[in-house]
Amino acid sequence: MLEDFFSLSRRLSIRKFQHAYRALKHPNYRLFFFGQGISLIGTWMQRIAVIWLVYRLTGSAFLLGFVGFSTQIPNFLLAPFGGVIADRHDRYRILLVTQVLSLVQASVLAALVLTHTIRVWEIFVLALVLGLINALDNPVRQSFVVEMVEGKESLGNAIALNSTMVNLARLVGPSLAGIFIASWGEGVCFLLNALSFIAVIGSLLAMKITSKPTKESHPRIFSQLKEGFSYAFGFSPIRNILLLLALVSLMGMPYQVLMPIFAKQVFGGDSRTLGFLMTMVGVGAFGGGLYLANRKNVSGLVDILPWAAGAFGMGLILFSLSRNMGLSMAILVFSGFSMMINMAASNSILQNLVEEDKRGRLMSLHTVSFLGMVPFGNLLAGILAQNWGAAHTLFFGGTCCVAGALAFMRQLPEIREEIFPVYEKNEIRNELLKEAVSP
Repeated sequence: MLEDFFSLSRRLSIRKFQHAYRALKHPNYRLFFFGQGISLIGTWMQRIAVIWLVYRLTGSAFLLGFVGFSTQIPNFLLAPFGGVIADRHDRYRILLVTQVLSLVQASVLAALVLTHTIRVWEIFVLALVLGLINALDNPVRQSFVVEMVEGKESLGNAIALNSTMVNLARLVGPSLAGIFIASWGEGVCFLLNALSFIAVIGSLLAMKITSKPTKESHPRIFSQLKEGFSYAFGFSPIRNILLLLALVSLMGMPYQVLMPIFAKQVFGGDSRTLGFLMTMVGVGAFGGGLYLANRKNVSGLVDILPWAAGAFGMGLILFSLSRNMGLSMAILVFSGFSMMINMAASNSILQNLVEEDKRGRLMSLHTVSFLGMVPFGNLLAGILAQNWGAAHTLFFGGTCCVAGALAFMRQLPEIREEIFPVYEKNEIRNELLKEAVSP
C-alpha cells in the first residue's frame, strides 16, 4: 500500500513538472540552450568586469552610468531597424555573424587589458561597439526562438527557459568574475568571455535549419518601421506592456551600475562583494524563470505583470534603506525574482500576441523598451548618484516602478477585454479547458 502511494506520488510529480522543460525536446533549441548558456556565463563575467574596471580606474559614479549608456544606447536608436532586418532576412545567418563579431569585441578588450594598455576612452568605444552588435542581435535572436521550436506550441516555455538560462548564468558569472578579478584582474574575465562564444557559434553551426524563402523585393524600410510602430502602439495590450517595461527599465534596471558603490562604500567590500550581491539577484531571477517555465501557457500572465513590477520597485526601495549585508542579500533575491517575472512574462505575452510577419519588428520594440531605455536610466542614475548618493537614487527609481505598476493595474480591465479574443484565436483558452477536464 505504501509503495503504491509513493509510486503514484512520483508519477504525479513527473506529470506536473514535465512541461517545465518541454521546449528542450526540439533538437535545435536544445543545442542553442546549452551553447548559449555557456556563452552567457562569459557575458555576465564581462559585465561585472567592465563596471569594476571603470570604477577602479576612475572612482566616478557618473562614468559608471556613462559606460552603461554607451553599451545600451544603440538598442534605443537602432534596434527598430534590426527588427526590420529580422523580418526581411535569414535570422540564422544574422545570428552567426553577430556572435562572431561579439567574440572579436571581447578578444580586443581582453588584449588591451591583459597588456595593461587599456585607457578609459577605449572601454567606452568598445562598449559602444558591443551595443551596435546587440542592437541587431537582440531582436533577431528573440524572433528566432519560434523557428527553433517550430511553432508556438512550446514558445512560452522556450522563453521561460531562456530566462532560466540567463539567470543560471547570472548565478555563476558574477561569482566567478569576483574571484577572477580579485586573483588575476579583469582581463581574464574578458578572455574567458571571448572563448565562451565558441560554444554558441558551435551550437548554431550544428543546427539543422530549413531556410525560409525571402522576398526579392520589400517595402521601403521606413514604411515597415511605421507599420511596426502603428501595429504595436495601436493595440492597447501591447502598448501598455511596452510602456510598463520601458518605465521599469528606465528607473529600475540601472541598479546594476550602482552596485559597485554599494559593494565598496556601503558594505566595505571589494570585487568579490560585488559578485556576491549580483549573484543574489541571479538566485531570485533563476527562481522566477523556473516559475514561468512550469506554467503551461501565457493565460493569466498579464494579471501578474503589475504585481511583479511593483514588487521589484519595493525591493529596490528596501535595498536602498538597508545597511545590513544579510538583509540586503535577501532583498536582492526577492528583487531578482520579481524583476524576472516582469521581464520574461512581458516577452512571452508579446510573442504569443504578435502576427508572424511582424515578429521581428515587435521584438525590436521590446528590445527598445527593455534594453533601449537602460542607457538613459544608467546616465540618469550616474548623475543623480553623483549628487544625491546611490541610496537616494535607488529609492527614487523604486518609487517610480511602483507608481508605474499602479497605473498599469488601472488599465487591466481594458487590456483583458482586448487580449482575450487573441488568446481565444490562438486556442489558449481551449487548451486550458482541456487541461481542466483531463483526468
